[in-house]
Amino acid sequence: MAKDTKDALKTASVLAFERKLDPSDALFHAGDWKSRDNWKPVSIGEKSVRGTISNRLKTKDLDPAKLDAQIEKPNLQTVDVAALPHDTDTLRVSFTLRVLAGTGQPSACNDSDYRQKLLDTVKGYVDKNGFTELARRYAHNLANGRFLWRNRIGAEQVEVEVAQLVDGKAATTWRFDGLALSLRNFDNSSESADALGELTQLIAGGLAGRQHVLLRVTAYVRMGAGQEVFPSQELILDKDNSKKSKTLYHVDSVAGLHSQKVGNAIRSIDTWYQEAEANGPIAVEPYGSVTTQGKAYRQPRGTQDDFYTLLDNWVLKDKAPALEQQHFVIATLIRGGVFGEAG
Repeated sequence: MAKDTKDALKTASVLAFERKLDPSDALFHAGDWKSRDNWKPVSIGEKSVRGTISNRLKTKDLDPAKLDAQIEKPNLQTVDVAALPHDTDTLRVSFTLRVLAGTGQPSACNDSDYRQKLLDTVKGYVDKNGFTELARRYAHNLANGRFLWRNRIGAEQVEVEVAQLVDGKAATTWRFDGLALSLRNFDNSSESADALGELTQLIAGGLAGRQHVLLRVTAYVRMGAGQEVFPSQELILDKDNSKKSKTLYHVDSVAGLHSQKVGNAIRSIDTWYQEAEANGPIAVEPYGSVTTQGKAYRQPRGTQDDFYTLLDNWVLKDKAPALEQQHFVIATLIRGGVFGEAG
């Protein structure tokens, strides 16, 4: 039975969305910047080292005698390491990315009235704005190599190649100078503006469901012969039985990045929170969470620009937020997640 009044509409207790940007794991290979014809998998090795005590000590241990005693204790560690071979100078990072349609369509929702109102709200946004602004930012983060994370820092050259795959073959390929594109803003005034525009339209078309979109993304990073590279680090839950203090991620003995870490970089498009001018883009998260800073930039009782507050005002109360916050809400739906009303 349909609800009699608009005020009776409540958030569904079961509400979930599938992600619409679906990256694979990224694999690491090593080769030569000039030839680029013989790529070898980057393997992960072990290294045992005797470290020094460098952590902050308790006040009672700052006595010179006690400090000397602490320093004399060996800090033995076994860690995973990954590096380019000494006869190669370039890291190749490659992954695929699917762009899916159906933004705003719940994969699970136990309230048909809420589901219909949500679909109508998202349709109103899409009819008026399309996906161009969001797609432009996603395209920028592919072109600038943000997904390389620490591997991008200090690189001599970074070239990113994005290919649209049709029947397993590259139909169209765009190439970008990753270092020429900023990580702090989404200004497209560079020489690659035309290519970025084409990639933007392709991603927007995939989100809108106008075409199937599968991209192959390949980054070439000139780092220097023998230089260390940085795959994802595994989270070891059973630390008591772990023999290593750092474990790196690999796929069939090939070093790589988690798909979650690649996805986090691609959706680092949120410049609509209040401290964005000082901090730059952050990943789209319901509360604007940045775990490395231990901070949530979108507070329900502070800035009141968190995803849930904005969504409820928009869907339940017909109070459309400012356009930039509408972008944020739709980007969060593209991110996917479980957003039902807590019981």
